[in-house]
Amino acid sequence: MSRRHDRMDEDDVRVRPTRGGSRPRSKDRPAHEQALRGTVIAVDRGRFTIAIPSGDDEAQPRVIYAVKARELGRKGIVVGDDVDLVGDLSGDIDNQARVVRRLERASTLRRTADDSDPVERVIVANATQLAIVTATTDPAPSFGLIDRALVAAYDAGVRPLLIVTKTDLVPPDELRRMYAPLDFEMFEVSDRRPPLALQQALADEVTVVVGHSGVGKSTLVNNLVPGTDRSTGRVNVVTGKGRHTSTNVRAIPLPGGGWIIDTPGIRSFGLAHVDLDRVISAFPDLAAGTEDCPRACSHDEPDCALNAWADDQELGVRERLASMRRLLAGRSANPEGFD
Repeated sequence: MSRRHDRMDEDDVRVRPTRGGSRPRSKDRPAHEQALRGTVIAVDRGRFTIAIPSGDDEAQPRVIYAVKARELGRKGIVVGDDVDLVGDLSGDIDNQARVVRRLERASTLRRTADDSDPVERVIVANATQLAIVTATTDPAPSFGLIDRALVAAYDAGVRPLLIVTKTDLVPPDELRRMYAPLDFEMFEVSDRRPPLALQQALADEVTVVVGHSGVGKSTLVNNLVPGTDRSTGRVNVVTGKGRHTSTNVRAIPLPGGGWIIDTPGIRSFGLAHVDLDRVISAFPDLAAGTEDCPRACSHDEPDCALNAWADDQELGVRERLASMRRLLAGRSANPEGFD
């Protein structure tokens, strides 16, 4: 993935040294050839919960607790990261192992605090799917959040899904109409029961779920993985918004294979980090129309070559172009103006 040189992520943020300074570190690093490999499933104030294989039962991995080794320096570790461990591997919470290596990430799902923030915050690593959860009512659908999450998914190169809850209360007709041209899967959850098609779409994938508080994310996770007991809550009757229930990012193994990663309710989703070309690449049927675009074209301006090209295309292509441009326009809108 191409990155702008002026971008920073959390690994680049410098911490002021202590008054006593720091000791010079040797350039020689131990190889840790016998390190055990695992996947980070939770992070809590510098402590990591890590899943490692447990025999033949992938749905019930063994859990080890660890801290980051000094030689990793400022390198950030998030849920979804594959890491190497040494030290106490017993799983005793009082005798923690050390994370000595973070493996290369296959994907990185990020957001910024707002659209002017240069620091990218990594939500999860190595996800293959982003499931955007919205409700048809209580709270009402937030098209701004959906659009922004779609842009983040396309930029990260992960497959987007839309999960619509509370369809037994209000049908999702408007959501179907708005997102049908984008041609990604949409699943309807009625009476809190996830459909079989959704369970099949999640199997053997690493899926992170995002959405506003109150839309039913944690209820969905609890029903997909019985016994998970993720916290749930009600919508505020005054503001119409949900209150935060799940307070941390947590990866949970699915009974049919794969992982689902629950996240706290999102109130802002900045996209300062997004590369517009990455978004365009998620619409291969439109790419041909960009060949004659002026340099640094935003693909949503009077001189964009897509304007004349689209006039010669069928209705479905023109609808997808309009949808893509709505997403691009949403990237520059107020990230907190979801409602």
